[in-house]
Amino acid sequence: MICIFIAEGFEETEAVTPVDILRRARHDVKMVGVGGKRITSSHGITVECDMTEDELVLDENIEMIILPGGLKGVENLEASGTVARALDYCTAHDIFIGAICAAPRIIGDKGIADGKKAVCYRGFEDRLKGAEVSYEPAVIDGKLITARGAGVSVDFALKLVEALDSKALADEIADKVMIPKDRY
Repeated sequence: MICIFIAEGFEETEAVTPVDILRRARHDVKMVGVGGKRITSSHGITVECDMTEDELVLDENIEMIILPGGLKGVENLEASGTVARALDYCTAHDIFIGAICAAPRIIGDKGIADGKKAVCYRGFEDRLKGAEVSYEPAVIDGKLITARGAGVSVDFALKLVEALDSKALADEIADKVMIPKDRY
């Protein structure tokens, strides 16, 4: 199972695009509501999550967790004990972690980006403590996948598929949704 944490103030493109692309790759993706099941985005779009953070069980079924951006959403993710425990669990069990926009600052603050190549939204580079800061749209370094922001949400989602499955499957999905291969 892939868990994407959704908190009040999330950036909708950065959350919904990975859900869509990963489901096209036939992954079991669950939107996990931080603070409830119905969560409102930074632009007033309300989504109904598959489960709340209180319902999440951290076990061997977790393949990846994803943290979308949106400044208020990231602040709410940072305040969640469940998100912190999920990050710790993934780090301890060598499980994929994806973060986009301002969310990589959480990864940096927890030391997860230490020694890794990582990207984030401009202005948050100083929060990628110990990372080799890159300015590519999206990067994979081991079990960490990061991306710059909403404009590269598809690139990020395709990198998630590449990390979990293969570049070939990411290319196949990109072709089906009409994304030029040289874009991501």
